[in-house]
Parts: sequence; C-alpha cells; structure tokens
Amino acid sequence: MTRWVVYRSTPANFPNAVQDGIGFGTLDGDWVQPHQGDIFEAPVPMGQALALASLDLLSPVRPRQFIGLWNNFHAAAAKGGHAIPDFPLYFLKAPSSIIGPDGKIESPPGYTGRLLYEGELGIVIGPAQSIFGYTIVNDVTALDLLQLDPSFPQWARAKSAASFGPVGPCIVTDIDLNLARVRVALNGRVRQDYPLSDMIFPPARIIERIGSELTLLPGDVIACGTSIGALPMRAGMVVEVSIDGIGTLRNVVAGAE
Repeated sequence: MTRWVVYRSTPANFPNAVQDGIGFGTLDGDWVQPHQGDIFEAPVPMGQALALASLDLLSPVRPRQFIGLWNNFHAAAAKGGHAIPDFPLYFLKAPSSIIGPDGKIESPPGYTGRLLYEGELGIVIGPAQSIFGYTIVNDVTALDLLQLDPSFPQWARAKSAASFGPVGPCIVTDIDLNLARVRVALNGRVRQDYPLSDMIFPPARIIERIGSELTLLPGDVIACGTSIGALPMRAGMVVEVSIDGIGTLRNVVAGAE
C-alpha cells in the first residue's frame, strides 16, 4: 500500500518542484519521499526525504472531472424511503470547488442558508479507467440552493462553490472496503459513522457503469456518496472526515472562530 501526497515546500527544500515549491511524493510516517514525472505513469523517486512537518499538504489530485453519487448506501436509502437504483445516480461537481487539508470552507457570496457536510470515500481514476487509489472527500452542499427553484433541482450550483470540495490528505492505493468506516466529527464530536461495506454500488461497479457513459481520465475523482448522519455545519466549526486506512481530512468552516 502506497500513500501519495501533494505538498507545497520552499525551493530550498525541493529545487526541482514543478512550480512554487509544489511537489508530490510518497508518505511514510513523518517523512515524504519526493518523486518526479507523472504520478499516474511510473513516477521516479528523487532527492532526500522531507519532513512532513515542514510541508503544507494540498489536495492530492486536481481532476478534470469531479463526479458525485447520490443514494448509494442501503441504510440511507431505507431511511429516506428511496428505491435501490439500477444505475449509479451521479452529478458533476466543479473541479474548481476543490481545496486541500486545512483549507477553509466558505459560503458563496450572499448565501446565508445551511451548509451540509457529507463525508465520503473518493475513488481516484488511473490509466485505462482503472482504480489508482482512494482518498477522502467532504461533499459540501448549500442545502437551501438545491431546491430553490421547484422546477429544477440545482445540484451543480448547490455543490460547486469555491471550497465545497475538500479532498485529501492523501491517495492510498488500497484499503479494505469490507472493514473501513467513514466518520465525520464536528468540533471533536462524531456525527456520522457508517461502513463502506454498505455501498449499493462498490467502486469497481461504479467505474464500470459510469465509465460506460463518460470517458474517465487519470486523476478524475468519483465521490461514492454518503450515508445517514449528514447534518448542517456552523461557522467556526472544525470538520474532520476520517476513513480507516486513509487518515483524516480536516477543514474549518469560515466565520466566527
């Protein structure tokens, strides 16, 4: 199992960074081994390992397509009275919504309604529509925008504002989906806790079905949907999404702190 991260350092620490001290590498404990090349095409280690404490972790991926699923867990479907879908129910979320670990979640200008967290497993696509690995996604939603116009559910608008796509802290090449759980804590209090084994469409099936309609490219991200326990967040709250085997994605809701 490999853990890939993208980070910002200083040119002195990483003189061959792509730009502005941004690089990528493998995480091993408190150290990051820099790599060069394409993360999806046989990257090569380079230079000395860097102390994790000296780096700022960024989103580990910048997808061209950011896809989210709705109604993909049996428990949530049962609670909401929804039928089990025959095909993944998906929407597109703007890639420009992505922020990394410790980035601030902000409401769009003029919006004073509810912001919902949704802790989710993220699939990172590799070459030939394969699974490169997994990450953590907080699929933030402006809940009051979703049904603002009764004639047209506004999925893209409600989910695509800048900062509505926290992703990270790493990409893990393999996890045990039968044992892993997703947990979301608000200010340290766990509010969402569900097993990934409850998915209606597991990752391989998601890619098979969605990939039959869309051309999935290396680096694209599919958020696997969420289960019961998704609730509104308030300004100043610390939101931590954890998945066994991946780690914890921490962000703060902008506002009074």
